[in-house]
Amino acid sequence: MDSSSSSTTTRMFHPRSALRENPQRKKSYENLDRFIPNRSAMDMDFAHYMLTEGRKAKENPPSQSLYQKLLAEAFNMNGRRILAFKNKPPTLVDPIPLFSSSSVHSSKPVKPQRHIPQRPEMTLDAPDIVDDFYLNLLDWGNNNVLAIALGRTVYLWNASNSSISEVVTVDEEDGPVTSINWAPDGRHLAVGLDNSNVQLWDSATNQMLRTLRGGHRLRVTSLAWNHHLLTTGGKDAKVINNDVRIREHIVESYEGHRQEVCGLKWSASGQQLASGGNDNLLFIWDRFMASSNSPRHWLHKLEDHTAAVKALAWCPFQSNLLASGGGGNDRHIKFWNTQTGTCLNSVDTGSQVCALQWNKHERELLSSHGFTENQLILWKYPSMVKMAELRGHTSPVLSMTQSPDGYTVASAAGDETLRFWDVFGNPKAAKPAPKANAEPFADVSHFR
Repeated sequence: MDSSSSSTTTRMFHPRSALRENPQRKKSYENLDRFIPNRSAMDMDFAHYMLTEGRKAKENPPSQSLYQKLLAEAFNMNGRRILAFKNKPPTLVDPIPLFSSSSVHSSKPVKPQRHIPQRPEMTLDAPDIVDDFYLNLLDWGNNNVLAIALGRTVYLWNASNSSISEVVTVDEEDGPVTSINWAPDGRHLAVGLDNSNVQLWDSATNQMLRTLRGGHRLRVTSLAWNHHLLTTGGKDAKVINNDVRIREHIVESYEGHRQEVCGLKWSASGQQLASGGNDNLLFIWDRFMASSNSPRHWLHKLEDHTAAVKALAWCPFQSNLLASGGGGNDRHIKFWNTQTGTCLNSVDTGSQVCALQWNKHERELLSSHGFTENQLILWKYPSMVKMAELRGHTSPVLSMTQSPDGYTVASAAGDETLRFWDVFGNPKAAKPAPKANAEPFADVSHFR
């Protein structure tokens, strides 16, 4: 590279050069101070008049003064200000009292904030409960009796008198019990078994009424009643409607799942059925579209979850609103419009969602969780703001069920405990005070 190009390349602009004076650009006539006028060309007398008397005449011309005087006489101002501080005006006495909306609302009593206990009201020992996410081993019937399956035995706990009884123990080759569900009458109990059969029991007489066979090839892990129909879901991915009144009980079947069906819930109207499976799928089925000749008749096939869908709950105050929860790889609670199949909201809970329960008295949702926190969370709907976190279980909270009055929730976990939470408010009937007992662990009862 030559020297000329080198000097051109290395030459740089210095920012201070913009402030340097260039003497070559200055001309002779610019040596005068531009801010000092030439006084020889000025009329000093005229300038003084304009700065004094001329400005006054311009601001208050005769015509303007006359106009202001006439205006003041017309409005009887008399030189006084229109607005001036005087004595406080007398109080107006209105013969007809007026009530504003603000006064009405202010008189309305403010609803006190509900206390949410952070500890369970009661804890029962639940030995031999099967620690399996896909099973449904807990249900509270309309007769105020809670049923729980522990291994091969189903126990009943009467909430009215706290009595405990055993309703059935299945044979070893048939068990363990994999699902239970009360009929709407609160008397008959459906028991799903590992051998693919379903037994119907009368809790009043402790007698088995019948056994439903031939519907499934593998264990029955989910049950849901709809009047006289008992819907069953199994590990064989089948969903079957059974009419328990007739001999040939299989009346309809739903095909769509590819893996185990672990969640089943009928809507309150009995028209729509929600089913969730280990294939991460959620189906909405319409009862009136069902036909044994056309099993693939789902209303919606929802594929948004990324893990097993076991937790399902229909909203008690909006018939077409369904909440669903995903397993460990999903951790989301999703809300669905079951008429359109639209996902309305999705909330990351941070943990495996095992079960969901709506509050019947307030717009709230309770969720139970597994890995990693093993807690219960109370959410405000629809904002999904956390209202409380209930801790105590040391293993995944596999199942939840709600008392008939809608105030108490029972939760069962792999830590072999059954806990009762007054999370939805205090029952209307006052509870007797617990008796004092000095023995350690006196608050823990046992099924056997």
